[in-house]
Amino acid sequence: MIQQAAQRAQPLDEFSRLTPQCPRHIVAVILMWRGRIGLFKRSGSVQHDAGLWHCITGFLDADSDPVRQAIQEIWEETLLPARALEHLTAGPTLRLADPRGGQDWTVHTFVACTSQRRLTLNWEHEAYRWVRPWKLSQFDGQDAWLSDVLQAINSLPSGETRDQVA
Repeated sequence: MIQQAAQRAQPLDEFSRLTPQCPRHIVAVILMWRGRIGLFKRSGSVQHDAGLWHCITGFLDADSDPVRQAIQEIWEETLLPARALEHLTAGPTLRLADPRGGQDWTVHTFVACTSQRRLTLNWEHEAYRWVRPWKLSQFDGQDAWLSDVLQAINSLPSGETRDQVA
């Protein structure tokens, strides 16, 4: 399944290449379990968005593959190995404004599904919750980009994924 995701990953479009106008690339992974979305509360130890609910994210180096980086971030932040992922699907690449007014970010979106409910968090998060999609609005203090990432993966062709996130 993971190899299939790598093959399905779309080539980067013109705005998502590394340029002086947009040098910051990240991966953003929506982790799902039984139709529920994993929300992760950022710890006070992180530089950005401490205390906010978000998905799994990580910086992408210029020479890194987004699929491999997504798998690495899942492992680092939850201790889920690649074999615990039922599938990983690449979504659209987004260009999002920096909420603090800095340079734009290029966000490589992914959906990953697991059958493993219990996670082990690293220092980046202090809590996680498996949330039914229609209850997302009950979580105050969401990262500004979370809704953009959720909308992006909602456009994926898989009806199963679309129904789970809608």
